[in-house]
Amino acid sequence: MGNPELIASLRAEPTEDESNLLDLYEKLKKYEKFAGKLRQEAIMAIQREKDEKFRQEQQRLADVKKPKQMTHRKKRKKSEDGSEMGNFSDGDANSDDAVSDKDEDMGANNYVSGYDDINVGSNVKHDGDNNDDDDDADEVNVEVNEEEEKKKKELEEAIGEKAQLSIAAMPSLRKKVVNLNADIGSIIESAPGGEKLPTPVHEFSESLHLLEQESNGKLLFPLHGEGNIKPEWWYPPPNATHMSEGCLEMELTDFRSTNLGASGGNNTIFVKFSVPQDSSRFSINIAGPGHREYYDVLFHFNPRQFHKGGQLIINDKQDGIWGMGVTAPLSAVPLIFGRNSSTLAVQITPEGFDVFLDGEHCARLEHRTQLPPNPCSLYLHFPSTDDYGSPENWKVYKVWWGHKAPMAGKDVTNITGVNSHMYGGLHPKKLFVSGLSKLADEPSVELRRAELERAFRKYGGAQGAIVIVPLNSTYAFVELESERMADLALTEVKNYRMNRARRSKQDMLQEKKDSEEAAKVTATSESTEWD
Repeated sequence: MGNPELIASLRAEPTEDESNLLDLYEKLKKYEKFAGKLRQEAIMAIQREKDEKFRQEQQRLADVKKPKQMTHRKKRKKSEDGSEMGNFSDGDANSDDAVSDKDEDMGANNYVSGYDDINVGSNVKHDGDNNDDDDDADEVNVEVNEEEEKKKKELEEAIGEKAQLSIAAMPSLRKKVVNLNADIGSIIESAPGGEKLPTPVHEFSESLHLLEQESNGKLLFPLHGEGNIKPEWWYPPPNATHMSEGCLEMELTDFRSTNLGASGGNNTIFVKFSVPQDSSRFSINIAGPGHREYYDVLFHFNPRQFHKGGQLIINDKQDGIWGMGVTAPLSAVPLIFGRNSSTLAVQITPEGFDVFLDGEHCARLEHRTQLPPNPCSLYLHFPSTDDYGSPENWKVYKVWWGHKAPMAGKDVTNITGVNSHMYGGLHPKKLFVSGLSKLADEPSVELRRAELERAFRKYGGAQGAIVIVPLNSTYAFVELESERMADLALTEVKNYRMNRARRSKQDMLQEKKDSEEAAKVTATSESTEWD
């Protein structure tokens, strides 16, 4: 039932101390409410005061402008009545808003001094008409001018001396007269301060010294002449389905591989280009004579914006098989995609193909095949699509071919691709099977793997052939028992297009690991025999 004493104490009347506390609490609540009301009234009073000041300021500005309009209105009335207006012309008397050339030159300085125009009524001279209307008009003008002077002084005091000084210090605005018949060269020379204007997007920088009269080379694209008119730029046809459909090709004449280090031999290509922000990739190929429709490529340049976070890939192709690409992240090279224009330079040296973007040495593809020993022409190829028919997207403005002194620095140890030959070469036991149909699902990949394992079973030894089939690709790798078995398979299997696969970096590391383990086992066995 509960504690009777506790219930009784709760129902009892409050003590005197408790009553005093309750009364004090009520008073505090009233005081807080009253203080809040006072704060609100103070804020409203401040706001009303600000509003009143703003209204008075607006009224003062309106009063200053009103006498000017009254003065001009009175003058117009006198002119209509036939009285003389001093030295005013018709244009001056009827155009309050007209601005003279001098006024435009003065610009912002007229903010304060422009009020002098209000006094124009006091300078009006009369030739002697003393009728009552003229006397009344003069009295009105004098009274108005005195009122204007008073308002003007009040406004200047309101603006303050600091504002007047800052306005007077403003530069004057002048009209810029452009001679449309002037030669463009004179306009460029007349740049402010004698500074050179930026290089146009379709032109090479003057610092490259690629002009015909001062360079050891020539412009290959675009060409202008009688019967040889080409467009100002080239871009891949958007509907192209093959790399050669609408592609751009040009011959790199007078190439001498034995003369690369000497002066005068053609060794450098410059390409002025731009790539849209939404482009995914573009590419360039350099091939030797007898390239069989670029089935063999000495040098391949291919930036890919959306591949593994953005990569620059340089590579070669032999017998239709791409080699092991040299890759550099796009974040480590000058910006390519989305710029107004860029300049690519590819210089052929005794070591390889050096790649420069906007003057920065970005990568090197060391020679993987022997360059033509005799004087010949190389071929520069701008394909319209990739190997799978996907269109490429970029624009080529100019192409130059000629001789340049070595552009690489002395220390190239940190350049991507230097000493990459350590991982090159052909794999002794692995074959590259190309020309297959693209597979987009795992069940199809498993069927192809089983098909290739059956086709190369007798060349794989006791374990059989090891087959790798990448998803969404048109190729496969088949590793056999030995180099001799790989040679037999290349000779006997006729149903597939095959070549020796290139040794990858992973293969090199695996071979190194295997050799170290074999050496360790040999050393262990020898020590056991001696024991």
